[in-house]
Parts: sequence; C-alpha cells; structure tokens
Amino acid sequence: MVDFGEILKAIGDFGFFQKLLLLALASPHFLLPVFFCSFLFIQSDPERHCNTDWILKAAPNLTAEEQLNLTLPREEDGSFSRCRMFVPVDWDIHTIREHGLNDTTACTDGFVYENMLYESTIVTDFNLVCEKSNMAEVTQTIFMTGMLAGSFIFGPVADLYGRRRTTQLPVVLLLIFIIAAAVSPNVHVYNVSQFIVGASLGGYRMNSVVLATEWIGINKRSLASCVSQVFGSFGQCALAGLVYVVRDWRKAQYVVAGAEAVVFLYIWWIPESARWLLGQGRVDEAEKLIRKVAAINKKDVPENLLEKVSEEKKVENAGIKAIFTSAVLIKNFFIISFAWFSLNLGYFCLVLNVGKFGLNIFLVQFLFGISEVPAHLLCIWCLEFFGRKKSLVSTLLVGGAVCLLTLAFPQDSAVAITALVTTGKFFLNWAGSVCLVYVQELFPTSIRQTAVSLSSIAFRVAGLLSPLLNMLAVYHRSIPIIVFSSLAVLSGALGLLLPETSRKDLPDSTSDGKSNGGLTNEKPGSDISMAEIHTQKSTKL
Repeated sequence: MVDFGEILKAIGDFGFFQKLLLLALASPHFLLPVFFCSFLFIQSDPERHCNTDWILKAAPNLTAEEQLNLTLPREEDGSFSRCRMFVPVDWDIHTIREHGLNDTTACTDGFVYENMLYESTIVTDFNLVCEKSNMAEVTQTIFMTGMLAGSFIFGPVADLYGRRRTTQLPVVLLLIFIIAAAVSPNVHVYNVSQFIVGASLGGYRMNSVVLATEWIGINKRSLASCVSQVFGSFGQCALAGLVYVVRDWRKAQYVVAGAEAVVFLYIWWIPESARWLLGQGRVDEAEKLIRKVAAINKKDVPENLLEKVSEEKKVENAGIKAIFTSAVLIKNFFIISFAWFSLNLGYFCLVLNVGKFGLNIFLVQFLFGISEVPAHLLCIWCLEFFGRKKSLVSTLLVGGAVCLLTLAFPQDSAVAITALVTTGKFFLNWAGSVCLVYVQELFPTSIRQTAVSLSSIAFRVAGLLSPLLNMLAVYHRSIPIIVFSSLAVLSGALGLLLPETSRKDLPDSTSDGKSNGGLTNEKPGSDISMAEIHTQKSTKL
C-alpha cells in the first residue's frame, strides 16, 4: 500500500483544507487557559469577620462598630477575630451590654468580606477560609489531577476509536461542566465539575493537535503543535483581560461557556484522520475523505493512487504493549517523556513564583502569556531549519543553564534574577513546543495517541510535583533551582540519543516506528520519502 505521505503530496499537503482544519482545531486552544480563571484569580486570605446579624433581632439600630464590639472576640493585637464569634444568645440588648458575651464558637452563619479585589470568588462563595483555607489549593490539585486523568484516558481511546470522536467528546464535556461549575451550590460539586473540566481539557489538547498533524504534510507538520500553542498564549492574555473586566467568577464561567458553545456548533464537521482510518483497515471511508480533501484543495487524485489505497493493509491494534516490546520505541519513549517532565517541572516552579515579582497580578498574567508567543513562533522556523533534535537539545540545555546561573547572584539582585528567570522560562516553554511536535513523529499511527498520552502523563505529574519542590526553598532557596535545572540539562543531553525526524513522513506501522529510530544519518533538509526508504531496504535484502 502507498504511504500516506505520498497521498498527501497528491491531494495537497497544506492546502485550503489543512489551513481550515488547523484554524478550527487550534482556535479552541485560545480558551483552554481561560478555564483556569475560577481558581487562579482568588484572594486566598481576604479580610473578613463572622456574620453576626443575629444580634440585630435584639437591636436593629446598632451601628456596625457596636455590632462588632458586642459579638466578636479580639485577637492579642486588638483586632477583631477573623474566624471566631461569640455564641449567639436569646437575650435582650440591655442584658448583652451589661453582662457581655464570653463563650466563642466558629462562624455559624458565614462571613462578611471586606476590601475585595473581586466581586465574588470561590473563596468567598464557598467560604474557603479559616479551617477550610487549604481547600483552594486542593481545588487546584483536583483540576491538575483531572488533566492527568484526561491524558491517560483519552490517548489510548483515540487509538481505538479514532481522533475525531475523542476530540468532539471533550468539547461536549467542557461545555456541560463549565456551566455545572458556575452553578455549583457547594465546593464539592464544584470540585467534581473541575475534575471533569480538567480531564476534558487535557484530552482536547492532545487529540486536536494529533488530528491536525496527521492531515498535514512533512514541510508544515510542526504548525499544528506550534499554532495551537500560540493560540494558548494569547488565551493567557485574554484570561487577564476577562478577570479584570468581569470580577465575578460565576459570570466569567458563563462567558467562557458562551465561547465554548461556538466550538460545540462546528466541531461536528471535523473529519476523521484518514491516516488512522487506513491503519484500521477502513479503506472505503479513508478513500471518500481523500476525494473530498482533494476537491477542497482543487487537486486531481491519480486513479493509480486510489487503486493502491484500496489494497488490503494489515490492521495494527498493538496498543501500549507495542511501545514496551521494542528497544527503539522504549528508548524514544523514555527520553521524550523525561524531557517533557523536566521542562515542565522547571516551567511550573518558575510560574508559581511569579507573584513574588511584586507587580499587578493582571499585568503579570498578561506578560506571562504574551512573552510565550515569540517562543512558539520561533519554534516553527527553527524546527524546519535546524531539525527536531538540535532544537530540543539546545533549548533544554540553555534553559537549564540560564536558570542555574541565577544562583550566581545574591537574592536581592531582583533585576538580574528576574531577567534570567524570564529567559529560562522562555527556553523551557520553547522546549515544550518542540516536545509536542517530536513525540508525534517518533511513534507510528497505530500507537501515536497512546504514546502522546503516556508521555504527557509525565508532563502532568511534573505540574503536580512543582509546588512540593518549591516548598523545599524553606531550607535553602537554591534547592528547587538546582533540581529542576539539573534535570533539564540532563534531559537535554539524553536528547542526543533521539533520531532526527524532520523531513520524514510520519511512521504508519510499528515497523516504521522502529526503523525511524535508526535513520539518524539523514540531514533535516533531505527530501527522501518513506517509500524510497522501503525501496532501498528491499533492494538491500
């Protein structure tokens, strides 16, 4: 059977169809960072006191100051307690004034919040303060765990049931559960909704990129990953603007749901991956799609090509075990997963400390997003010019080395450290874009989505571990930096063992994936095709 790369050359490997598909699948990535708004923009310890309106039944005309004096105990510094109140009594106001109140209890009727940066947050709506003050961090962890679960679930399912269904399903779940989170009556319903939102977000991010990549030819293949990342960076900027304008988290959820509804309307017209259909032996469906794409791209399909497409092909459903029964695939999987883990550990360790810069939180979030755009745009060019291996190795080594260099400056050198940290984050983010492209090209179509999902588990685990690593700074500020920087440098060195995949067609079978590990002498600019490689092998045999 003819290689799918040859089919793409005939029907247009980056024509109007591919551009439209890329726009349709990449633009929702603009919304993915905005799903973080409900738990990212919060005041974790707002000014507050217990709601003590019970006393107004005895004396409706009390001033606010009198009410607080009569119903709240004071701390050692003389301020009113933020978490305790006097036990309500059924006395008249004169008795209360004369004898006073002594017994205290936790707040029984909620809190009164003051001097809020926002109109409403999950902290104030669900009263995540005092003994529940750790619930805000728990909510973040639940969301990240959901993303981890989504990576584990949606990847293998996509290899079994197709890219299209597993791209559409997350869109449906996102729309339903972003609304469910907005109307949540308590934090438990909210957390369940956020878990499913996180899982759906992780699933869409992976499957949409792979679906777009499998329709794009060799020369433009990196665009699927990098353009999606660019949309995500602009989404981070939009996140800052949304929360700046809409200070109520529930209203912000409704705005995001409205935007997601637009994606819901058109996602049903997204086609399946013809490459995956051929790998599953569903030749008739693949042939119909190929004809449609050729018509959209205004190309004529050679009849001899369609005859070759119609030839029977062995169906592969090897699944996860195919990765772990090949020394080449195991090596590639371990190195790319370790690289993804290392760069994400460093990236989130730096991001979680961004509040220590002392700038306005909305400005910091905007700068955080806009600074990533050049990394993804440069990635598109460098991947084609220098190849995948050199791009990955250089960005990891430079990113890790720059972060290590911060230890050469005293802690009060704010300008120098901020400049180095920003530069280090820039290169680590760049390396992340390379990884997303590279991991798809190292594994064959039959297990590509599984490999991507398993590798991204390492990516998500790093996100969960980064807050714990940052906590080690209480012993010495250099510990987190040394750990994540050293891992980045080590993973960069291991990247030298990966094969170069630039200018090569995506492997379709497990044998192609294994042979891809040995094609290390081809230069990135080589135009050799997979068909020519097979011909050369046959000649040698």
